[in-house]
Amino acid sequence: MRVNPDPYPDLLAAVAQTQQQIQTDEQEIASGQSVNLPSDDPAAAALLAQNAGQTAQADQFQRSIGSVQGEIQNADTALSSVTAALQQAITLGVEGANGTVNSADRAAIATQIQGIQSQLLSLANLSYQGNYVFGGTANQTTPYVLDSSSPSGVTYQGNTGVNSVTLGSQFSLQTNLPGSQLFSAPGADVFQSIQDLITSLQSGTGINTAVTEVGAANNYISSQSVFYGNALNQLTAQQTYLGTETTELAQQQNTEGGANLPDVISNLTTAQTSLQATLEAIGQTANTNLFEYLK
Repeated sequence: MRVNPDPYPDLLAAVAQTQQQIQTDEQEIASGQSVNLPSDDPAAAALLAQNAGQTAQADQFQRSIGSVQGEIQNADTALSSVTAALQQAITLGVEGANGTVNSADRAAIATQIQGIQSQLLSLANLSYQGNYVFGGTANQTTPYVLDSSSPSGVTYQGNTGVNSVTLGSQFSLQTNLPGSQLFSAPGADVFQSIQDLITSLQSGTGINTAVTEVGAANNYISSQSVFYGNALNQLTAQQTYLGTETTELAQQQNTEGGANLPDVISNLTTAQTSLQATLEAIGQTANTNLFEYLK
């Protein structure tokens, strides 16, 4: 019978190996992941790193959608209010065109439409989170200001630029229409038509023509507001796509790096038992000499 006169190195090596296994198992249980270091599985670690990058990008796109969605919804609501205000102006204009209405009544109607004019100016100067929505890309400049020297009564200070945002690896979206396109289009100028209606009511001439002019501006605004409805639909569709992508990435993450917790817990229990046995063996060896082995 051959006896190992110095079993300590083997026993200590077994302790170190078992402790390392326990540490690995505990880390997997804590993180829920089987790959916590590149050395655990280099190929899986590379795939998980790529997955994490794609997930972070999808999350950023989702946050961007949330930001622009609010602005687009506010713009869409504002344009609905513009069309309602113009419709009210048309109704008042038709009333003022009635031959039975006297000059005092027409003046009162003109005053009401001046109130609508102020409302339209406020809507055209809509701001969202500190930026003017209808100023083109000049979103820090008030789009419309009162100007008595202008035939329409206002001057546009924005520009004709548009803003776009990237919301996917191959998807970008225009998020605005400039005020010059919406409110100051040739033949459908909102402010010019309202000013002409006010002037015609004050003078008592050309009221029907002015009402028709306001109607044309109203129809034009309604057609332009479709842009914002379409943009909202595209945002919703992209949100759905990104949500599906995020779910798939999470599933891939779990498939590639998710820990099998029942197995890991079982391995941990076995390793802890093995460590205890090895430590007990070391303790017993300390009290055993060569002659006791030969008995």
